[in-house]
Amino acid sequence: MNTAAELDAADPLRHFRERFHIPQHDGQDQAYFCGNSLGLQPRGVRAALMQELDDWSELGVEAHFRGKQPWMPYHESVRDALAQVVGALPVEVVAMNSLTANLHLLMVSFYRPTRERPAILIEAGAFPSDHHAVASQIRFHGFDPATDLITLAPDEPAGTISMQAIERVLAEHGHRIALVLWPGVQYRTGQAFDLKEIARLAHARGCTVGYDLAHGAGNLPLQLHDSGADFAAWCSYKYLNAGPGAVAGAFVHERHARAELPRFAGWWGHDQATRFRMGPEFVPTPGAEGWQLSNPPILALAPLRVSLDLYAEAGMDRLRAKSEKLTGYLETQIAQHCPQTLQVVTPAEPARRGCQLSLRVAGGRERGRALFEHLAARGIVGDWREPDVIRISPVPLYNRYADVDRFVAAVAAWSQGPAAP
Repeated sequence: MNTAAELDAADPLRHFRERFHIPQHDGQDQAYFCGNSLGLQPRGVRAALMQELDDWSELGVEAHFRGKQPWMPYHESVRDALAQVVGALPVEVVAMNSLTANLHLLMVSFYRPTRERPAILIEAGAFPSDHHAVASQIRFHGFDPATDLITLAPDEPAGTISMQAIERVLAEHGHRIALVLWPGVQYRTGQAFDLKEIARLAHARGCTVGYDLAHGAGNLPLQLHDSGADFAAWCSYKYLNAGPGAVAGAFVHERHARAELPRFAGWWGHDQATRFRMGPEFVPTPGAEGWQLSNPPILALAPLRVSLDLYAEAGMDRLRAKSEKLTGYLETQIAQHCPQTLQVVTPAEPARRGCQLSLRVAGGRERGRALFEHLAARGIVGDWREPDVIRISPVPLYNRYADVDRFVAAVAAWSQGPAAP
């Protein structure tokens, strides 16, 4: 096998690392594997924000029309690139709000329970925000999460979920399920799912299908339009590098672009041609933009625009190709150098994972925390999920094979030290 130095030298995307600020530790770059939690800052963000601040200070309200990047159509400046990243048509996407707020807004339209079909299906161990959101929606409609929130437990040894299990639960409960809300990538295990197949199975049972793509957007080539999903939502502060609390994204399939669906309405979702007539009747903009409530947050959109420019330049296909190699290299190095310390929970098949590997530390929580803190003290940054999992995500835009070697060497050295069993 080629060395990390050779692999980094041959990497056609290696120059993108220079376009990011890499946090420092004791005078050297961190080995930063936490892009699944918060992506790094693109170097162009500061200038983009300063441009908007300058336009505000110099033009005031006229910056809506005369700024370098006029504010009135600003959300449109990220639309096409965002559509490319998630595999959608431009009319199907919009950058707005936050992830959970978008899920609620979309469930207003796409979770329409009846007495015969009141249930929502999610995975057991879903991210708490998703669990809270769907439980509250069920209660809001007068039903009971104790009976109408169906959670599918893992059926595979490492705690992952097979497609057969999804098919079985839909066969058993599909007649009662109004909505399947599923992750593109399960946050704790790192398992990626076949979105098109899930949508096909769910639609065949009469269910509506939505996806939480918090860990999928910018990580996987999602092909949302072709998946047939009814809707999806994602955050932009992870792989999309748009900053803490960044403006999120939403997808509504084009078949719903002009549908008369119930929704919570706001004036920025009103048809642009008549929006400023300020009339009392709501006429939605066709497509995902019709779910907007308020005018776009310019200072939050500017970092997203910078990051999406990098995605457009790199290309999702090339990023995915590097991601498979880089994560595969991480998996191989773990197997060779620290198999007694780390168990890979994430599926081994590249099609069933993104860049994240979830690693269970042998010996339980106390030992796992000790390893996690050992790594952090050496400038190797992943994140911890209770009770015993360290998530390590080599992001193809800025991580190197050398970073992987540094992580594995630190784990191997710790395993042979006083903390070893």
